[in-house]
Amino acid sequence: QVQLVESGGGSVQAGGSLRLSCAASGHRFSSNCLGWFRQAPGKEREGVAVIYSTNGGLYYADSVKGRFTISQDNAKNTVYLQMNSLKPEDTGMYYCAAGSCPTVPRAVSLVLSPRRFNSWGQGTQVTVSS
Repeated sequence: QVQLVESGGGSVQAGGSLRLSCAASGHRFSSNCLGWFRQAPGKEREGVAVIYSTNGGLYYADSVKGRFTISQDNAKNTVYLQMNSLKPEDTGMYYCAAGSCPTVPRAVSLVLSPRRFNSWGQGTQVTVSS
């Protein structure tokens, strides 16, 4: 079982930037990808970005494409989410997760589905004010 700890959340004004970090420890026997998800009050959890641990493949939700960048530092067992040009609609609790992603992704929506992820961090809050 892998343990995940997020950090880096905070409050910023629209147009600002934040970088989230997720430190991973333990064994990731069946997981081949790490992802960032977010959940706003009253809404379902949604996938934001996923990176494949095997080949570095990157997948983004349309709402963040061009503004967010996911990356990983294997030496530090850490995955990052650089968030630029933040908008009020980016507000929410952000979670890091490890999961089993499709070996051959047929659709971005399948890669970003929270159902494929079984190890979750406790979350870090991001608040963007207008």
